[in-house]
Amino acid sequence: MRVTQSMLSQNMLRNLSGSYSKMGKLQEQLNTGKKVSRPSDDPVIVMKGLGYRMQVDKVEQFQKNLGEVNNWLDSSDDALDHVGQVLHRARELAANAANTGTMTASDRDKIKIELEQLQEQLQDLANTKVGDKHIFSGKMTDQPLFDKATGTYQSSAPFKEDVSIEVFDGVELRVSTNTSDMFNNINQLFTDIKNNIDDSYDFSASLGEIDILMDDVLTKRADIGARSNRAELMDNRLQMQEGAAKKQRSENEDVDYEKTITDLITSESIHRATLSVGARIIQPSLVDFLR
Repeated sequence: MRVTQSMLSQNMLRNLSGSYSKMGKLQEQLNTGKKVSRPSDDPVIVMKGLGYRMQVDKVEQFQKNLGEVNNWLDSSDDALDHVGQVLHRARELAANAANTGTMTASDRDKIKIELEQLQEQLQDLANTKVGDKHIFSGKMTDQPLFDKATGTYQSSAPFKEDVSIEVFDGVELRVSTNTSDMFNNINQLFTDIKNNIDDSYDFSASLGEIDILMDDVLTKRADIGARSNRAELMDNRLQMQEGAAKKQRSENEDVDYEKTITDLITSESIHRATLSVGARIIQPSLVDFLR
């Protein structure tokens, strides 16, 4: 096959264009830190990258959900801690009254007044909210457990359905705590004491009832604590999953700077050599001979 001067020139220009293109791509990788900047660069890397990004986004969403779980559980535990304080004060009142031989009308009035205040405190605690959701109302989060319009606690049946939040694929944590019966029982006890305090009410008997209610509060707090511990374990698991997902995404998308710099230097050297060889390959023109 006859090789002409035109063919040599075209081949040289085509090789130079490819060399420029390769150096341009390497420079772009160094500037962006990514192996590809458009799907056409490497469809396989792009498709894998989409999968890794979805995995990272899913883990981040689960972490947000876990934050909501902790918010519910912490708020529930704090509210029940205050319920325990209310019962503790009620026990003090009952113990003092039981140890007193005779009670004056003034003493009975003082106990009534304080019990009423404790009942109001319980009503506020029963309607504890996280954001705009009532945490002691089961799935009826838009309804308060204590209805201030009627002055009564809601029926317990609709409030026993649990609220759960997904914190991992197929894993949900229960965040609601069924306290409707507990609040009703405490409220009924306080009402009974107030209504019968004028008839030589037996405060000694109420001490045992208060102790039972305090044990119920502690049991529910222990349950919340166990769920909080599990939430902490899930947080550790999610952090590991997040780290693994981000590492895979980085290995798939991010450039190896040392290798890329080395490749760029090599490409530049080859490009210079190509220019030098090309200058020798191209034959002198007629003008060069006439000089």
